[in-house]
Amino acid sequence: MRRLLPLLLLLLGTALPAAAAAPTPASDAFPYTLHTDTLPNGLTVVRVPYPSRGIIAYVTVVRVGSRNEVEPGRTGFAHFFEHMMFKGTKTHPEGDRERILGNFGYDDNAFTTDDITLYYSYGPTAGLPQLIEIEADRFRNLEYSQPSFQTEALAVLGEYHKNAAAPFLKMEEELNAAAFTRHTYQHTTMGFYKDIQAMPQAYDYSRTFFERWYTPDNTLLFIIGDFDDAKVMELVRQHYGPWDRKAAQVSVPAEPPQKGPRTAHIDWPQPTQPRQVIAWRTPGAGTSPVDAAIQTLLVDYLAGPTSPAYKTLVLDKQLVESIGSDYSEHRDPHLFTLTATLKDERHRNTVRKTLLQEVSRLAAGRVDAARLKAIQDHARYGALMALETPRDVGIQLGWYAGVTGSPDGFQRHLQSLPKVTPAQLSDFAKRYLTANKLILLSLTPKTDAQGGTK
Repeated sequence: MRRLLPLLLLLLGTALPAAAAAPTPASDAFPYTLHTDTLPNGLTVVRVPYPSRGIIAYVTVVRVGSRNEVEPGRTGFAHFFEHMMFKGTKTHPEGDRERILGNFGYDDNAFTTDDITLYYSYGPTAGLPQLIEIEADRFRNLEYSQPSFQTEALAVLGEYHKNAAAPFLKMEEELNAAAFTRHTYQHTTMGFYKDIQAMPQAYDYSRTFFERWYTPDNTLLFIIGDFDDAKVMELVRQHYGPWDRKAAQVSVPAEPPQKGPRTAHIDWPQPTQPRQVIAWRTPGAGTSPVDAAIQTLLVDYLAGPTSPAYKTLVLDKQLVESIGSDYSEHRDPHLFTLTATLKDERHRNTVRKTLLQEVSRLAAGRVDAARLKAIQDHARYGALMALETPRDVGIQLGWYAGVTGSPDGFQRHLQSLPKVTPAQLSDFAKRYLTANKLILLSLTPKTDAQGGTK
């Protein structure tokens, strides 16, 4: 009889209660409590009470990004589909959603990364019942015509052309191509250019992509702010409960070990400043939270304003406009980078050697423990100070949950930061920031008539 009960309830139209996890309490690392439930269909629903009278943030994270695009000729669809998710349904045709949410004054947007697609709405609690209904409807019942699809595909192509006018997209493409020979991180979130050009002919595949990845068991919902929890969960069960698709299972190719240094170079056809990127393939946050915390701290330790490299290259010798890192958390092993925007091409070797020398000192065990402690305190303080609104909280929670697969991924990251020791920092550099794993990318711009690069 127990085995038949779920089926009987389903046939009678009665939803099973959500499975509730014990609340994740507030702590010094993260000052807000997470209430997490999982619906029978697999949707994870996290509510976070926040002292924002009459205001809420509504964040939906789908664990799909360019990482999931394993089929040849089908790159860029995660980003493209972010656009299509605003096209409407039979209940709310295109434009209806924007009209309703606009009347309430919601700020509404989305973004796509290598690993996740995140949607957020931010506005008055008074509109939350309508927002829940509208969001559940589009995630369950998205509709769009082939002409609408083709128009948006051309818009995405235009977005690529706009981004390609600056050096950053080309640099990302060339660095990924040098670093990854098999893994889907080889292509950017935008996708390969030839695949973007072919998108208008991929209407049928787009419907497959929606059914494959926009599923409750591949999605996490975060509601942050001022709301009645019981009423919210009643509405969530009502509108999201019938959502019954299951996420696809695909095999993301593992990247083989790198056996020696690699290089890539870009001759940029327009005047700009020379660029240098130094990169190594390092563990992902999805598999190693401690290594993710180490890399977060390494950004400031090696290239931050208190680093010797910054003092030498930016302040004293003034050889670069800036140094930094493009590191961000990923599900799978990705890249730790050091970046420099040079003032003159003649200083490239000096800049590269200076940065690599700092890495060598670190690997040799020469760690400034006091400076590391200051960076850890600053990282924690900065992360907490950045949580100024429910939207800030929701996006941070959603980002880390999407990457790690855990609703409390952000809290675990914050808890890991102060626990990193000087020995761990040195050991990480010794294991991963090595010569045989090195990838060097250089960009040399076209010079002007006077020989300058500006």
